[in-house]
Amino acid sequence: MSDENRPFLRIVRGAPDEVELAALTAVVTAAASAQPGQGAPRRRSNWADRARLLRAPLRPGEGAWRASALPR
Repeated sequence: MSDENRPFLRIVRGAPDEVELAALTAVVTAAASAQPGQGAPRRRSNWADRARLLRAPLRPGEGAWRASALPR
C-alpha cells in the first residue's frame, strides 16, 4: 500500500463515533505538528533589550543640567 492510500489512523479496538474520531484526529495532528524541544521562550539578553535605549528619568536639582551629559 502506498503512503497516499494508507489511512491516517486505524482503530484497533472499540467503536468510536464521529465526534470521538474528530477529537482523536485533532489531538494527534496537534501533537505531530508541535516541534520537539519547544518550551518556554528564550529570554533575550540585556544587550538586545530595547528598553535600555529609553532615556533615564530626569533628576531635577542644582547642577542637574551638567550631570545630565555625564555617563552613568
